[in-house]
Formats: sequence, C-alpha cells, structure tokens
Amino acid sequence: MKSAVENLNPTRVRLTVEVPFEELKDSLDAAYKKINQQVTVKGFRKGKIPARVIDQRFGRGAVLEEAVNDALPKFYTEAVNQAELNVLGQPEVDITELKDGETLNFTAEVDVRPTIEIPDYSGIEVEVDAVEVTDEDVEKSVEQLRERFASTTPVERAAEDGDVVTVDLEAKVEGKVLEDGIAKGVSYTIGSGELLDGIDDAVKGLEAGGEATFTSELKGGSAAGKEAEVTVKVTQVAKRELPELDDDFAQLASEFDTLEELKADSRKRLENMKQFDQATQAQERVLEKLLELVEVPVPEKLLEDEINTRKHNLEHHQLGQMGLTLDKYLELQGKTAEEFENETREAAIKGIKTQFVLDELVKQEKLNVNQEELTEHLMRRAASSGMSPDQFAQAVVEQGQVPLLVGEVARGKALAVVVEKATVKDTNGEIIDLSDEDEDETEAAEGSAEETAGEAAAEEKSEG
Repeated sequence: MKSAVENLNPTRVRLTVEVPFEELKDSLDAAYKKINQQVTVKGFRKGKIPARVIDQRFGRGAVLEEAVNDALPKFYTEAVNQAELNVLGQPEVDITELKDGETLNFTAEVDVRPTIEIPDYSGIEVEVDAVEVTDEDVEKSVEQLRERFASTTPVERAAEDGDVVTVDLEAKVEGKVLEDGIAKGVSYTIGSGELLDGIDDAVKGLEAGGEATFTSELKGGSAAGKEAEVTVKVTQVAKRELPELDDDFAQLASEFDTLEELKADSRKRLENMKQFDQATQAQERVLEKLLELVEVPVPEKLLEDEINTRKHNLEHHQLGQMGLTLDKYLELQGKTAEEFENETREAAIKGIKTQFVLDELVKQEKLNVNQEELTEHLMRRAASSGMSPDQFAQAVVEQGQVPLLVGEVARGKALAVVVEKATVKDTNGEIIDLSDEDEDETEAAEGSAEETAGEAAAEEKSEG
C-alpha cells in the first residue's frame, strides 16, 4: 500500500491511497465466506458454495463491494498511522479507482488537529480581586447561620412579611384546573421569593382560613411559562423567632463556646472561600491571556458539531428539566436569537481552542496523570454528578470515558503550570503567591480547565 498526504488547510488533509489488489485477498476471502453463510444454491451445502459459482449467480461486483467495505477502514487507519496524523471525526472517503485483479485507489478527507506553537508564556500578568473580609461580611454570615436556627410559633393574626405560612394552592389555565396544579400543605416564608410571583401580596393580611386569587406565570410543570389563575388558601400563620446572638447561640450552632470564637471562625472561612475564588479567577484570566498568545485554527466541521451539541444539551436537557422552551429562555435572558447564536459560537470556539492549547502543553511539559490524581478527580466528578463514587466509576468504565477523565486531569495540571509562571496581582497591587495554597490552587486549576475541556468534549469523543 502507498499513501500520500495533501494539506488542504491547517485543519484538514486529503489522503490518497493506492492498494495493490493482492492486499485485498483477506477481505475477498472474508466476503466469499460471508456471502456463503447468507445464500443458498441448489446442489451445494450451505457454506460450501465455490467462489466461481457465487460470482456467476450473484456477480463479482457484489463480492468486490463487500470486500472493499471490509478493507477500507483497515487501509485508512494504516495510512493515518503512516502519516502520523492526529485525526478528528470520521473521514469522507471516495473510491477513485477499483480494477478487479489490479488495484484499489481511494481518497479520504478528514479534519486533523492543527499544529500549535506555544510561545513563551512566562510574561503573562493578570489582576484579580483582593481578598477582603469586612465586619459586615462576618455579620451577614452569622446572621445566615442564625436564620437556620430560627423557630416558628403559630399565631392567630393576619400574615405579615417574614411570617411562615402553610398554604394550599390550586392553579387554573384557561379556566381548567391543571392535573399538576394542586398542592397542599406548602410551607412558605413571606418575602423569600421562592414560590410564585404575586403570592406575597396575596397572602399578606390573611389569617388562617383566608384565601385569595392572583394571576402569575407558572415557572414549571405542564403549563410552564403560561399565565395561570392561582387560588391560595392559608391554613396556618406562624411567626419566625430568631435565637439571641450570644454565647448560648454559639454553643447551639457550632463547636465553639463563645460568640466571638464563632465570628472568628466565620471570618476565617470567608477568607478561605475568597482565596479559593481568587485562585479560580487567576486560572480563568491566565487562560484567557494564554489563548490570546496562541494562534489556533479551528476545524469548521468540529465547530459546527460542537455548536449543535451545546444547543441540544441546553434545549433538551437543561431547559427541559426547568420546563422552559428556548424562546422563553431567551426572553427571560433578554437576548435575541442572533445574540444567542453568536454567544454559543464564541463559547464553542473558546472551548475547542482551550483543549487544543492545553493538550499541546501537556505534551510539551511531559505531564503525566497518576492513579491517585485520577481517583481524586473521579471523586470530585462523582460528587458534582450526584452519584456515588462506585456508580460514577462504573458508568465511566462502561462508556469508555476513562481517557476523557485522564485528559481533564492532565489539562488541569497544564493550566496550573502556566499560572505558576504568571504574575498575579490583586486590585491593591499586591503580588499573589498561589503556591501558598497548593491544594486549593490545584483544585481551582483543574476545575477551570475541566470546565473548558468539557465544553469541547465533542472533539474528544470524535477523535480517532
């Protein structure tokens, strides 16, 4: 077999392959054997029909077609390996010549990973938010904890802001009660905004036994997005009572003996959270700077597939679970269809470029992923998916996604290498040394890299 490669553009090649007919022998034998098992000829036992009889009865062309279909993937793969191509997706194959007993010639056009030159990235500089925790932040955190330990006491009076009411709901659309439009015994804190628009005004001023009707747009269910007439009946009004902010509260709500110790711990936790956010912000901004430095051609077919995948996942999974159509989602977001298309395209391009660049860095820096790193990553992914580690690991293995996870970890490590060499300053002009937060830095690096790698997952799955 002989093959040659023609570069059509930076991301697409044409392979021209010439196969001597004798190299088709195994596929021809397999074709005769397969046809033998599928047909019957009077006078011959099944599976024992001579080749010449098959040619006479069914035509040599049918045999050649079966043999070529069997052989093409093998010769294509061999040509790809000879040329050391890193292909993306499936090829477009065209048989240019097939002469029985002489030769098989074909061409295959396929997208390939572009050659990427990674320039010196040690001069990257980015600015991130300073880590500042105010007394107000601490007070807000303690107040949120206090809210969690609030108690309720039924009262015989009209409902007010902040009260907890127990209500029965009935929703009608065009005068008909919805099958999924009835709910009883729903607990709702007035002013929380956690139920339907308009319910606060409807229940305020009602005592137990009182009811009101209001109009609201349904957020979910069979009539999501439609205007409904909602009847709400209050069955109980309860007053929320917050515990006193003192040492007794600290002992109730935490392992600390005093309120001051609780506040000090809250401050430390808030600082840790903001440091983690700062590290994540550094990853994202360094990544953006890195992408600006590198010229990355994007294969059009890959980009088209990625855009379609993103749209499908949004429309049929994310929005479907919320009971929203794409049109309604765009209306809520205040976006036009054209703006949505442009944003989706830009995000897809960024995702693909990110994966190409970080994968090239993995090779350049000779980064490897050990079993411990893969296991830790699997545990994090399992937690975010809502599955147990065992269930998630089994699903990953069954779906052949282990290489995908290895790639995510490797890209996270590659991004961490770039961040380590970058200059990161906060808004106060202070240089941030992320190496002091090794564990947080690694997780943040992996997280941001995995997110963008996930956005280009269609490319990963279509390789080979």
